[in-house]
Amino acid sequence: MKKELQLRLSPKEASEKSLIRAAVSKETGIAPKDISALHIIKRSIDARRYPVKIQLKVEVYVNENAPDPKKYRLEYRDVSNAGEVIVVGAGPGGLFAALRLIELGLKPVVLERGKDVSGRKRDLALLNRNQALNEESNYAFGEGGAGAFSDGKLYTRSTKRGDFRKVVEVFHFHGAQDDILIDTHPHIGSDRLPGVIRNMRESIIKAGGEVHFETRVDGLILENTSVKGVVTSNGDKFTGKAVILATGHSARDVYEFLHFTGVQLEAKSWAMGVRVEHPQDLIDEIQYHSADGRGEYLPAASYSLSAQVDGRGAYSFCMCPGGIIVPAMTGENEMVVNGMSPSGRNTPYANSGIVVEIKPEDFEKYSDKGPLAGLEYQKELERIAFVNGGTGFVAPAQRLADFVDGRLSFDLPECSYVPGTISSPLHFWIPDEIGLRLRKAFEMFDRKMRGFVTNEAMVLGVESRTSSPVRIPRDRETFQHIQVEGLFPCGEGAGYAGGIASSAIDGERCAEKVELWLNG
Repeated sequence: MKKELQLRLSPKEASEKSLIRAAVSKETGIAPKDISALHIIKRSIDARRYPVKIQLKVEVYVNENAPDPKKYRLEYRDVSNAGEVIVVGAGPGGLFAALRLIELGLKPVVLERGKDVSGRKRDLALLNRNQALNEESNYAFGEGGAGAFSDGKLYTRSTKRGDFRKVVEVFHFHGAQDDILIDTHPHIGSDRLPGVIRNMRESIIKAGGEVHFETRVDGLILENTSVKGVVTSNGDKFTGKAVILATGHSARDVYEFLHFTGVQLEAKSWAMGVRVEHPQDLIDEIQYHSADGRGEYLPAASYSLSAQVDGRGAYSFCMCPGGIIVPAMTGENEMVVNGMSPSGRNTPYANSGIVVEIKPEDFEKYSDKGPLAGLEYQKELERIAFVNGGTGFVAPAQRLADFVDGRLSFDLPECSYVPGTISSPLHFWIPDEIGLRLRKAFEMFDRKMRGFVTNEAMVLGVESRTSSPVRIPRDRETFQHIQVEGLFPCGEGAGYAGGIASSAIDGERCAEKVELWLNG
């Protein structure tokens, strides 16, 4: 006999299979010796009030053998002699597009401007030591894209994008931990995700696909209104039956060469702001409603905040419990910060982007740039932050309560940002349309999370790469560019996703649309 149960347990009860089994026995009246197997199929934390509870959905097998829940397997066919499709970018959109193309019997040729994950690690080490920025290999560019070394959260708010479960299964098949199969908000971690990505690349190559690193695409090969391939920075040409463009939200040069070529683009909304960092213990106390914090059995607490401030949305973005802040710029004279968490979420810090919606009236002075006007506004804020920072990649920072009250911070607390921080009046130089709303938003968030606004916390500038300010428009049904036949804009860089999971789903869907188009 098989039963499904919903359980609400204490963190300690949910921490061990034997205690869960005892809870099942108490709930159902079934003797523990008669429970032949117990599988957790969903796990979440209910921290709305004290005491915190763990909610479990479990499958219970009584006096019968249970199937192994970990036997999900993927088989990628040999496509070495199949028709070739060019995939530009090896982030989640590009990698999942490539794997899905293989499943559909097409050969992906993946072109990535940056290095593989091992090469990226060396460049990131230099960046974090405030020594050098490689503009082609950093936290945004390289194998795995912007998510590879920045966190590894797998979550999407949309229920309409596609098969989220498939994405989780693919990551798990390639080496991600078992927990991602059951957690409501699964998280691989910045320490584990690079290895998973390396395994995904090996799957592509073993199946006959190709992956080329340090191969930046600088243009399209167009024949009338059809794309036939791409041209790289060293003059090489790659041709294929279609081109999936999955270049990420920071590939500004791609937007520029598309615009120069006459390929239609359009401005879109996005958000910018700061990254705030608190002691993790403080966030634990607030979120778990206990002066004792999370205790022995709960994970580092997270939060999700949003508010309407003077007609615009302000919200937390990419919250990283037990994480660190990293330098995320891609060019000289830019200051950009982002956050990441290792799989254990075990640092003393909690950080999150706190950002404000950007609207067209904010960048009217760049109207001569057409659809790239928002991109210029984004660049301007990053240049301002750079000027107000320290030497190299030292970030401008301010204690949080001082920022809200408009005071200069005469000193700064310890921080996870390795290149270093320098006290700077962010309240003064961040443009009013962002800065004044941020200050009001923090006050509103403090009413939701008492103690959130404190000088134990600090803000760093700037969080500007939440998503792309440009969209590469495509047909709603076919996913092809509305102007160029055979060009399939994909993922965050195209303006159709926002994070690892949604980009991966969009990559799979783009691959499916390519196959339909080729066979139609």
